[in-house]
Amino acid sequence: MAAPIESPHTALVLGGNSDIAHAALARLAVDGLCRVVLAVRDPDALQARLARSPLPIDEVTVEAWDALDAAAHRPLVERAAETLGGIDLVLCAVGSLGHGAGIGARGQTVADLIAANFSGPAAALTEVAHHLVRRGYGTIVVISSIAGVRARRSNYIYGSAKAGLDAFAQGLGDAVAGDGVRVHVVRPGFVTSKMTAGLAPAPFATDTATVAECIAGVVRCGSSRIIHVPAPLGPLFGLLRAMPRPVWRRIAGDR
Repeated sequence: MAAPIESPHTALVLGGNSDIAHAALARLAVDGLCRVVLAVRDPDALQARLARSPLPIDEVTVEAWDALDAAAHRPLVERAAETLGGIDLVLCAVGSLGHGAGIGARGQTVADLIAANFSGPAAALTEVAHHLVRRGYGTIVVISSIAGVRARRSNYIYGSAKAGLDAFAQGLGDAVAGDGVRVHVVRPGFVTSKMTAGLAPAPFATDTATVAECIAGVVRCGSSRIIHVPAPLGPLFGLLRAMPRPVWRRIAGDR
């Protein structure tokens, strides 16, 4: 079995238009990341973004990919591996916030949000894991959310979907622990980005650069980890998860 690469040179990004993903790639470039494949639903929009603000990466390839198309996942991984000459790192940054999609949401909205935040990424990560296990090493970083630790009434659909992806990623990490593959779960709180534009920042709000620095740190870890960004959210939500539901409803409010 090959030894894990602590400073990845190649990366496949699922959800390649994510602000967090771009910040992480820029940070990882400092450590030697030089070739990436960005998988996105709208390649033209991403190409326009890269023309305005290019990543500091030697080779950037954009692939058209829909997280909800289960048949597309394996071909994407195979194309990325061929393009990159081997995948060292997979960063899963797929997601749709759907803020305010609570009790007023209709069934299709619920199905779409769960697919975008859980079932689609989980299916893609399954194909990623199969590929990395066959190769004998690799690192997966899954961008989860603190919202998945305890769902709030204003966004319980998003929170429950992230909880599902979070649990899936942890189980996947356990399943491949002996195969040279590490799966890290990153749980940010409120992150100032285009995804949260127009929303009032929550307590412990952070930015993409801070999340990126934490991702760069966890990539160097020798075993699968769960990290919170910022770090105090971990112990805080350990307490909030045990809080009686009536008290939690009052604290969480409509945020």
